[in-house]
Amino acid sequence: MFHYFHSSFLVTILGLVTAYFWGEHVHSGTGFACVFIASVLAILEISLSFDNAVVNAMKLEGMSEKWRHRFITWGILIAVFGMRFLFPLAVVAIFAKLNILTVLNMALGDVQQYAHYLELTHAPIVAFGGAFLLMLFMDYFVEEKKEIHWIPYIEEKFHLLHKIKGICTITTLLVLGLLMFKLDPSIRQSVFTSGLAGILIYLAIDGLAEWLEKRQEERAKKCAEAVKCSGLVGFLYLELIDASFSLDGVLGAFALSKDIIIITIGLFIGAMFVRSLTIMLVEKKTLNEFCYLEHGAHWAIGVLAILMFLSTFHEVPEVITGILGFLIIAAAFISSLIHNKRKKNDA
Repeated sequence: MFHYFHSSFLVTILGLVTAYFWGEHVHSGTGFACVFIASVLAILEISLSFDNAVVNAMKLEGMSEKWRHRFITWGILIAVFGMRFLFPLAVVAIFAKLNILTVLNMALGDVQQYAHYLELTHAPIVAFGGAFLLMLFMDYFVEEKKEIHWIPYIEEKFHLLHKIKGICTITTLLVLGLLMFKLDPSIRQSVFTSGLAGILIYLAIDGLAEWLEKRQEERAKKCAEAVKCSGLVGFLYLELIDASFSLDGVLGAFALSKDIIIITIGLFIGAMFVRSLTIMLVEKKTLNEFCYLEHGAHWAIGVLAILMFLSTFHEVPEVITGILGFLIIAAAFISSLIHNKRKKNDA
């Protein structure tokens, strides 16, 4: 099992060494403090991402070995340097109407001002992530072909909603609409626009993936081409899911440190362990062995989406998000063990 995490441990060592020397470079004597903060950020990232790993594994099972490898290599670069480093810079640049190089200099030289600008963009950022994840949550439980239910009393009622066309979009728009009543008028438009963007992007990616699957079935002769396209769409889909999951972690990291380099190092370490865990789940076929893990992951996604919406007007500690997600995944895992034991006894 540990061989799946070799690269993650290597990144951890290199990352913590870099954090130490960066701390000493910025302010002599703070090297070990920076190592400690980077370690805490890595643990926070991992604790927030158990459900992310399960969902990633579920999507990766239908992808080729080539695209799985690209998810680890290209994906980690996008996840770390794209979402954990460039994304916050780009958001601040857009909302503050500044050049991105100016924002980078601000992040490295005037961290308080940078953190202030990032705080101002918190609500629209998490609204985007909340809307995208709520669509993902709803889509899973109202799937027409879904047969296995972890919590039948609730999930069977959810499943009946598949008869209502566009129920996922309607529900998410309703939640966004209700959210407007709790927000300050000055940010309502930006929050609603960001949430709407999350919905539209989810619909676009999901619709394209579904269309490619149909094309793949209809044109067996062009199967290789279809697989290549569906692999690309699946890759983009996974990156968007990962981006949505990482939003609260990226923003919450600034509560521990204002240094963007230390934040990036800590989240990089955490993201690598999540990627390694994802590959282990796929290759060991853990989702087939524990039938309720997918359900637990999507319930955790639903909880995360609601907490993201709540955080637009009320502070929600990342510790709560991490604990709730972990408890739901743990409950699904235990339920799967009980189910397997009963199935074995019946046989």
